[in-house]
Amino acid sequence: MRATPTVAALLLTGGASSRLGRPKAALEVAGTTLARRLAGVLSEVCPLVLEVGPGYSDLARVAEEPPGEGPLGALAAGWGELRARGHDGPALAVACDLPHLSVALVRLLAEWPAPGSVVPVVAGRAQPLLARWSPSALGATPQMVASGERSLRGLLALSEVTTIDEADWSAVATAREFADVDTPADAARLGLAL
Repeated sequence: MRATPTVAALLLTGGASSRLGRPKAALEVAGTTLARRLAGVLSEVCPLVLEVGPGYSDLARVAEEPPGEGPLGALAAGWGELRARGHDGPALAVACDLPHLSVALVRLLAEWPAPGSVVPVVAGRAQPLLARWSPSALGATPQMVASGERSLRGLLALSEVTTIDEADWSAVATAREFADVDTPADAARLGLAL
């Protein structure tokens, strides 16, 4: 399969998983962990994929610094490491709790022709943790974290964002690919072993 050379990916594996009661990234799906499965999916499309978190996959990783700053802090840490590795293009941000994410959906986001950030919308809700973020959006994350911001909603307002809805993504995906695991009930519904 063809790699998309200008888009990197950040797999976010940190987080407290308080409602689930165990790390989401370590859940088992199809004979592997969720983190390893998603690392493989992202690596099919992006030549540079980093884990931002404690090390649940076999990817090169970077820790959130400081820890506990949520996904915005994870993006800031991941962007810093991407830059240190010479990448200054867009990057996909992917939460580690998407057990049915496909290569086709990742490729659609990576190759979407609009410039800037690309954020899918499912049932009227933006999905910033399964999105392509522009360099300017990612570059703004360290300052946002330093100013006390924790929400990714600020990113949606900061940069040129193209939203793609079901009419755009349904040719390659179903809503199930966007279903995340937050609770034991979610895990059971989505076929994950606790």
